[in-house]
Amino acid sequence: MHPSELKRAGPAASVVLFNKPYGVVCQFSPHPGRQTLRDFLPQRSIYPAGRLDADSEGLVVLTANGALQNAIAGPRSKLLKVYCVEVEGIPGAQALERLRGGVALSHCTTRPAQARLIDEPPWLWPRVPPIRLRRAIPTAWLELGLTEGRNRQVRHMTASVGFPTLRLVRNAVGIWTLDGLAPGEWRELEANLPAARPLPSGLRAGNPASTVHRRPR
Repeated sequence: MHPSELKRAGPAASVVLFNKPYGVVCQFSPHPGRQTLRDFLPQRSIYPAGRLDADSEGLVVLTANGALQNAIAGPRSKLLKVYCVEVEGIPGAQALERLRGGVALSHCTTRPAQARLIDEPPWLWPRVPPIRLRRAIPTAWLELGLTEGRNRQVRHMTASVGFPTLRLVRNAVGIWTLDGLAPGEWRELEANLPAARPLPSGLRAGNPASTVHRRPR
């Protein structure tokens, strides 16, 4: 299903936007020694439309609608996902061009991506636990926009061009963003939004006003 078909998913299709904290496993089933989605979300009939690994943070979109889920995260999807990435070292023009042109990995060549250097996002929360930094090696922040979502793809891409990922935060999927969501918070929205529109690099579109939910104390 192509992202342009998102609007056809039906009025009953809703999405949950969740800001996944570091260390949380992106599944509802129990995981020994780890928190999972069930520790934060009361819904049990929704599923992630594109996962984040445990050591990544940020936006996870969940839905009970299979067609909508496939339109967001299926192999034919072209929906733009935007990541803020802290890397070890400072990438130069050559590394950025390699990321933009598609990176040859051991198992595939990635699609062309958006890539640019940015300042550390002012809205970003401190990571818990903090990252171990090496004093002799500087770090930099990248904004990467991808239209695919292979397992640990961003980490493989930055490592392949010589700049290992230290911190990875997904802040947008289509027009849906992290705006207004602290780690562990979620909100529910109707899915008949124009989510097929890509989010241009550097633009943070806002989510419609809705109730933000926090994990019960």
